[in-house]
Amino acid sequence: MAVYFGIIYGVIIISIVAIILLFNYVFKQSKGTAEMQSISNAIREGAMAFLKRQYKTIAVIAVAALVVIVAAVFYGHFRENPSVSYALGFAVRTGIAFITGAVCSALSGFIGMYMSINSNVRSAEGARSGLNRALQIAFRGGAVTGLAVTTLSLLGVATLFLIYGGASGSEDAIKNAPSLIVGFGFGASLVALFAQLGGGIYTKAADVGADLVGKVEAGIPEDDPRNPAVVADLVGDNVGDCAGRGADLFESTAAENIGAMILGVALYPVFGIGGILFPLVARALGILASIVGILFVKVKDENKDPMKALNKGYFITAAVMAVAFIFNVRLMLNPVSGSNVVVNNWWLYGCALIGILLGIMFVYITNYYTSYSCRPVKEIARSCETGAATNIITGVSMGMESAALPVICISVAIFCAYHFGVLAFAGGVAASAAGLYGTAIATMGMLATCTFVLAMDAFGPITDNAGGIIEMSGAPDEVRVTTDKLDACGNTTKALTKGYEVGSAALATFLLFSAYIDQVKIIDPKFNGVVDIGKPSVFIAALLGAMIVLLFSSTAIRAVGRAAQYVIMEVRRQFKAIPGIMEGKNKPDYANCVDIVTKGALHEMVIPGVIVVAVPILVGLLLGREAAAGYMMVCTITGVVMALFLNNGGGAWDNAKKFIELGNYGGKNSEAHKASVVGDTVGDPFKDTAGPSLHVLIKLTSTIMLVFVSIFFLA
Repeated sequence: MAVYFGIIYGVIIISIVAIILLFNYVFKQSKGTAEMQSISNAIREGAMAFLKRQYKTIAVIAVAALVVIVAAVFYGHFRENPSVSYALGFAVRTGIAFITGAVCSALSGFIGMYMSINSNVRSAEGARSGLNRALQIAFRGGAVTGLAVTTLSLLGVATLFLIYGGASGSEDAIKNAPSLIVGFGFGASLVALFAQLGGGIYTKAADVGADLVGKVEAGIPEDDPRNPAVVADLVGDNVGDCAGRGADLFESTAAENIGAMILGVALYPVFGIGGILFPLVARALGILASIVGILFVKVKDENKDPMKALNKGYFITAAVMAVAFIFNVRLMLNPVSGSNVVVNNWWLYGCALIGILLGIMFVYITNYYTSYSCRPVKEIARSCETGAATNIITGVSMGMESAALPVICISVAIFCAYHFGVLAFAGGVAASAAGLYGTAIATMGMLATCTFVLAMDAFGPITDNAGGIIEMSGAPDEVRVTTDKLDACGNTTKALTKGYEVGSAALATFLLFSAYIDQVKIIDPKFNGVVDIGKPSVFIAALLGAMIVLLFSSTAIRAVGRAAQYVIMEVRRQFKAIPGIMEGKNKPDYANCVDIVTKGALHEMVIPGVIVVAVPILVGLLLGREAAAGYMMVCTITGVVMALFLNNGGGAWDNAKKFIELGNYGGKNSEAHKASVVGDTVGDPFKDTAGPSLHVLIKLTSTIMLVFVSIFFLA
C-alpha cells in the first residue's frame, strides 16, 4: 500500500512543481498596451464580481443541502443499527466529505477563471510576436487549470480514503472507506451543477444579446467596442467555459474515481487494496502523461493550423498512457497471496485500451460534426442561403444525427470491456463483478487524458478573450488574423471537450449505477440486484427520469432567453440614450451590462438546479430503492443522448456561421450570414448552457442516489 500512495503523492508533488513553472511562465509575459490592459481589467472585474456573487448563492444552497444530507444519513443508519454513535459517525463523515468536495469544486472553478482572466491579455500581446508565442501562452495558461483541477481531485479522494480507514490496515475499514467518501462526489457535483448552469446562462445571455443587437440590428462586427454588451460577452467566456467547466471536470474525475473504488471493493478478496486504489494510481499516471503531452504543444510554421499542435500533444498523452497502463495493471491487479483465482492481466489491459480508444473516437466524431471542414457544418451553412428557417431545420436534424455514432461507440466499449473483464478471470469470481470491474478500467482509460483535455478546454476561452481584446484595442489586422486562427482552434477544442465529457459521463454513470446496486445489496441482502422495469413504480420512475432531462434542458434554455432580454433592452437603451456611440465618440456603459446579466443569470439558475436535486430524492422516498435505480438508469440514457444533440448541434451552428464569415455563401453581412447568426443564437444555449449542464446532471443524479440510498426503503 505504501508504494501505491508513494506514487499518488509523488505525482501530486510533481504536478504542483509543473503548475508553478507554467504559472510563472504565463505571468512573466507582457500584458501589452495600456488600452489592452484596460479592457482586460474590465473583464477581470466583471468575472470576479460574478463569481463572488455566484459562490455566495451556491454557499447558501450547499449549507441547506449539508443539513439535509447529515439528517438523512443519520436517520438511514440509525434504522439499520439503533445506535446514536454509530449513525452519527456515518453522518458526520459524509458531511465532512460533502463540504470538502464542494469547497474543492469551487476552488477548481476559481483556478480556471483566474488563469483565464490573466492569460487572455498576455496571449493577445503574444499574438503581436507570432502564432507560436500566443499559442504557448494560451495553452500553458489552460494547462495550469487542467493540472490544478485533476491534482486537487486526486488529492481530495486519496486523502479522505486514508483518513476514513484506508490507512488503518483493517479489511473492514478499507472496504468501507470508498462508500464513506461518496459525499465528496456529491458536494463536487452540486457546486459544479450551479457553477456550470449559472456560468452558462451568463455567457450565453450576454453572447445572444450582443449578437442580436450588435450584428443583426446595428450591423457592427463581433467584439466591436461600440457594443455595450461586448465586455459582458467576454466575461461570460470565463465564468461559463472556465469556472463552470473547471468545477464540472473536477466532479467528473472525483465521481468516477469513487465509483470505480466502490466496484474494486467487490474484488478485494482477489486484488486486495490494489483493486481499490487502481483508479487513483491510473489518475496519477494520467497527470504525468499529460505533462509530457503539454511540453510538445508548439508550432514552428506561423502558417500552420494550431489545432495540429494540440492534436499532437493529445495523441502523445494517449500513447504514453497506453504504455503506462501496462505497468499499472501488472503492478496492481495481481491475485493476493491466498487467493486461488487465476487472472490474465492482458485482458484487463485491453479494457484500458478500450477506454483510450473511446476517447479518441469521441474526439474524431465531435470534430466531424462541428468542424467547418466537414459535411454537417457545410450543409448547415448552405441551408442559410434560403433563410433562418431552413438553417434551424438542418441544424436540428444534424444535431440529432450526431448522437448515433457516439452512442454506438459507448455501447461497443461497455460490451467489450465487460466481456474482457469476465475473460480475465479463470473462475472464482462472479461474472458480474469481473465484468463491471472491466468497465471501471475502461473508464479510467478514457479519463487518462482528462488533464490534457481540460487544458485544451481552458485554452478556448483564453483565445476567445484574446481575440476580443485585440479587436477592441484597435490592433493591426495581421494580429487579428493570428488571434482568429487561435479562436477558431479554441472553438474546436471546446466542442471536442464537451463530446469527451459526455462519453466519460456515460461510462462513469454506468459505474455509479453498478455501485448503487452493490450498496443496496449490502444494506438489504434480500435485494437480488434485478431492476424490473415491468413494475409500475419502476416504470413510473423511469418515465420521470426521462422527463427531468427534458424539463431541465427547457428551463436552462428558457433562462438564457429571459436573461438575454435584459441585455437586449439595455443595449438598445444605450444606443438611444448615449449619443455618439456608433460614431466612436463616446464609450458605452459596459459595467451596467455586466451587472444586469450577472443579476439575471444568478436569478435564473436557482429553479433548474433545485429541480434536479429534489426530484431524485423524492422518487427514492416515494417509490423505493428499485424505482430509484430505474430513474437513475433512464435519466442517464436520456441525458447522454440529449447532451450529444445539444452540444454537437450548437457547435455545428456556431461553425456554420464562421464558415460563412470566411467568405462562403456571400460572406459577412449577406442574407446567408444573417440567417447563420440566428442559428448560432439558437445553438448558443444548447452547447454552452443546457448541454454542459446535463453532463453534471447525469453524474449528480447518481451521487445523490448513492448518498441517500440508506433512506430509500420507505416504499
